[in-house]
Amino acid sequence: MSADVASEGSPAHPPQGERSGQDAQVKTESRFSAGVLKVLEAVDRAGNKLPHPFWIFVGLAIIVAGLSAVLSRMGVSSTNPADGEEVVVQNLLSYDGVRMMLGDAIMNFVNFPPLGLIVVVALGVSIADATGLLPALMRGMLSRVSPRYVTFTIALTAMVAQIAGDAAFAVMIPLAMIAYRAVGRSPIIGAVVAYVSIGGASSIGLLPSGTDAVFAGLSTAAAHTIDPNYSVGPLSNYYFSAISALILAVSITIVVETVVAKRVAALEAAEPSVNAEPLPAMDLQTNERRGMLAAGIATLVFAAAVVLVMVPTGSPLRGDAGEILDSPLMDNIAVVMMLFFAAVGIAYGVVQGSIKKFSDIPELMAPGVRELVPVIVLFFAASQFLAYFKWTNIGQIVAIEGASTLDKLGATPVVIFIAAVLLISCMNLVLTSGSAMYAFVAPVLVPMLMLLDIAPETTQAMFRIADAPTNSLTPMSPYFVMALGFIRRHRPSAGIGTLMSLVLPLALVNLVVWLTIFIIWYLLGLPLGPGVSAR
Repeated sequence: MSADVASEGSPAHPPQGERSGQDAQVKTESRFSAGVLKVLEAVDRAGNKLPHPFWIFVGLAIIVAGLSAVLSRMGVSSTNPADGEEVVVQNLLSYDGVRMMLGDAIMNFVNFPPLGLIVVVALGVSIADATGLLPALMRGMLSRVSPRYVTFTIALTAMVAQIAGDAAFAVMIPLAMIAYRAVGRSPIIGAVVAYVSIGGASSIGLLPSGTDAVFAGLSTAAAHTIDPNYSVGPLSNYYFSAISALILAVSITIVVETVVAKRVAALEAAEPSVNAEPLPAMDLQTNERRGMLAAGIATLVFAAAVVLVMVPTGSPLRGDAGEILDSPLMDNIAVVMMLFFAAVGIAYGVVQGSIKKFSDIPELMAPGVRELVPVIVLFFAASQFLAYFKWTNIGQIVAIEGASTLDKLGATPVVIFIAAVLLISCMNLVLTSGSAMYAFVAPVLVPMLMLLDIAPETTQAMFRIADAPTNSLTPMSPYFVMALGFIRRHRPSAGIGTLMSLVLPLALVNLVVWLTIFIIWYLLGLPLGPGVSAR
């Protein structure tokens, strides 16, 4: 037995010096894990004391009401540098304020910019998902992955999978684990890569998603504090997001292969993983391949149709003087996205067999809207808070005074970006919902930076960077628990510290790399999206 082991290059009794080195490494890793666990326990305790985000916005609305009464009595005001008019705090608990809260509650919700955008996009994405197109697309991208490129491919595929919303976690994590096992590597690495690529690089990708619509709506609502006519489009950060996805996929690959894979190898050496469950098939079935071909043809036809409609200078989809970037097409890109996903989803479903009659199509739309119910409930509370915040003028005064203070301090945009990213990243450890976090900070951050000549689209891109990397670090996220659950199938002893030790280097590197890309992008004045400059 020992001879066989020795012949494989793994001596049963390593030399004394080697054992000492291994013991020192184990002690170092134990101290690191203990430190991580202490931090996590503190975050866990703090996070568990927080109520649901719905009640956070209700509480904020109550605070705004009380604060408006106090500040109004004190006569707090400020001068808007944009038009020179005096801005005075209005009392939300006054006669007019109470009438506004009651009379405008429905319109505050119905006119909440992200609401219609995310529902419309979800109708189309739901068809593509429910017919099986999106899962088949993910499997197709991973089925023939070369061992050399498995990490990069999974990282990029996971970012594309974000168009499926939160379902991407449930689909991509097990698929990534299967892909790694198929090339003879630890499935734990696959789980970490997929989890970080979805949660730690959220809201970016090669394809627009519902998140783009939500952020655009929140940015538009916040920008109206300074300019009532300002509008932020869902594609306003598309160029930056697409390039960021490619660069972060490379960054994740490098960190995984140089750090994470070695850490997993050390774990496997101490306690080999359990691979009891059978390996599911990754290859697409014949009907799925036919469906994918039909979806590809539908994509080309759809793109050609849009181009042909846009060719005539008098096209109704063009803007004044034949503008393309400032046009009804770009202003209503959410509808175009919905039609695109619906078209490719229907083409796939008809050929693959998941759509057999016309009545199947609206039924396939329903699941996507049902999944939005928790978001819609949150939007009701957020919409009331934002309406109160705007009506009282507290947000505008805070933005004016904050911009004035930063200007007096001589803070450059780069310094502001770094400080804001670090602050939001720390806040994100507790409040993990990206839309909830942006609804919280946008009403102050967007107008304040507008007064410093920083566009809302730039602020929005900066928030994406601050919000995403630390998403994968906090156990407050339900997807942290999901990823840990998948890992425990292969390593039953894995705990919070195990996943944290694997995710931490990826989160830190992603934050630094992404922030560096953004600063360079801003300094060069490159376009963030169609017709949107970073400066």
